[in-house]
Amino acid sequence: MATVKYQELAEAFDFVNFGGSTDEKNAYLSLDTGAIYYVSDLYTDDGEVPDDLETSDRYVEIPHKYDLNLGNDLALRFAARELPHRYNRIEDFFHHRGAYARFKELLAAENCLEKWYAFEAESTEQALRAWCADNGIQVVDNERGSAA
Repeated sequence: MATVKYQELAEAFDFVNFGGSTDEKNAYLSLDTGAIYYVSDLYTDDGEVPDDLETSDRYVEIPHKYDLNLGNDLALRFAARELPHRYNRIEDFFHHRGAYARFKELLAAENCLEKWYAFEAESTEQALRAWCADNGIQVVDNERGSAA
């Protein structure tokens, strides 16, 4: 069973999801060593990237937020829970460009921005830990050095 530190997994997840499309950047976790390899046209991993990274069953690709329902669905879940009176307006945001900017502006106006960030972080951690469990990966907490 591979073991990965949660902080390293979260950093790889952020790398995969930062800006651009879902195909621009990838990260892979070795099921043998727990090492994470980064692949991008714009970024070169300091370490040696294995030749069979994208073809071997000994590596799993770190998921994109949309693979874990952490995109628009997450924002709408938050809206339903915290701002039901604004749900329809928020839902409409996601039918147009610039949705997240408008969403965050509304959250700021409603004094819910910090609550959103906490909800997003908690939901992301839960989803990543569940993804690890589904893939036979043990997550180690950085602070305690213990399995979670």
